[in-house]
Amino acid sequence: MRSHLIQRNLRQDPPLALRGEGIFLHDSNGRTIIDGSGGAAVACLGHGHPRVLEAMRAQMDKLTYAHTALYSCESAEALADLVLEGEPGGLSHLYLCSSGSEAMEAALKLSRQHFVEAGQPNRRKYIARRQSYHGNTLGALAAGGNAMRKAIYQPILSDAFSHVAPCYAYRDRGPAESDADYVARLAAELEAEFQRLGPDTVIGFIAEPVVGATLGCVTALPGYFPAMRAVCDRHGALLILDEVMCGMGRTGTMHAWEQEGVTPDIQVVAKGLGGGYQPIGGILANNRVMDALRDGSGALMHGHTYQAHPMAAAAALAVQRVIREEKLLDNVQAMGALLEQRLVDRLGNHRHVGEIRGRGLFWAAEFVADRASKAPFDPALKLNDRIKQEAYARGLACYPMAGTIDGRQGDHVLLAPPYIATAADIEATVARFGDAVDAALAGLPVT
Repeated sequence: MRSHLIQRNLRQDPPLALRGEGIFLHDSNGRTIIDGSGGAAVACLGHGHPRVLEAMRAQMDKLTYAHTALYSCESAEALADLVLEGEPGGLSHLYLCSSGSEAMEAALKLSRQHFVEAGQPNRRKYIARRQSYHGNTLGALAAGGNAMRKAIYQPILSDAFSHVAPCYAYRDRGPAESDADYVARLAAELEAEFQRLGPDTVIGFIAEPVVGATLGCVTALPGYFPAMRAVCDRHGALLILDEVMCGMGRTGTMHAWEQEGVTPDIQVVAKGLGGGYQPIGGILANNRVMDALRDGSGALMHGHTYQAHPMAAAAALAVQRVIREEKLLDNVQAMGALLEQRLVDRLGNHRHVGEIRGRGLFWAAEFVADRASKAPFDPALKLNDRIKQEAYARGLACYPMAGTIDGRQGDHVLLAPPYIATAADIEATVARFGDAVDAALAGLPVT
């Protein structure tokens, strides 16, 4: 019997995930699968963590819902206190919603309202980057640079967003261009876009510190984000960092921006905040942003029925406590170094692996038909999906993506094991992944 759910593939129903424990998923095909990407880099504590489940049960016995027009709740207040303990980078306020897309929408609204309240209503434009991803709701989709996801919706997307190049040194840095020269060129491009739009019309610059699924774990070169911040500061614009995928410990520090030498005005978070135990996302904002609202209208003109949901906040609070109390960021750093080394050992010299890149427990391999020219495979071959299927056949779930280069060409596959991963888990993940890559490539036509 066909499913009545609208599945991602309308022609074929997926197996049922029946049970999860630790790094493993058990499904209706009778398979036990290593969840090597935590779904979409979500399950940071794996599945069924006892402390999180206990916190959810305790919250269920006390309060499952209260509308924020009348009440706050203990779990949401405690989560805000923990996440913002010490006001990291000057971030002082937390807004909680139900997804990364919702969080990006909230960031867009908050940043726009900030300038309206500050007496600069002419600021109505945003600059983001090509080959980025900021969510699937219409505002977030317009902000992003994922051409493949945007194509059919382009006629109904806002024109408030323009896009500059990402910091994608593997493909975009010139052969004789130094790191510093490349960063300077990207900063000049951002400056030119401010000038084209009119500097006093720009609300902010939006970027992922480590680019997630669309580009495949691309890290910025040293000095890139300080250069981008300097352009924003020159024109009074905000820096909005999207850490939905790369934040909350995924790259080895609680916030990915800690490794970039900058702090944002608004930070968007989601996946690692609650680890998939409940739907939750949020934005962190500094006093510069919030003071204009407090001194002006006194309210953010935005809201959701399920914002600061007691159950979601309780689950996320437990996840964040586990990360801190069990010192899991140390494990992310150690296992991330092992994951990098094993990927390089297994695939670093592979003739169809162009680059292995990432940080912490957030890594991807980009695949090429020819290493010397960096020519991609024919998109019709759907190499990334072939690797996904071969990995599943070997007991591994990974995260594949097409369109790495321009939304149509290019393949990469992402791995994002949970923060609780052991050395044995990493070894097994890379072994199965490497075998899947070899199997998927076997017999493909190669130019």
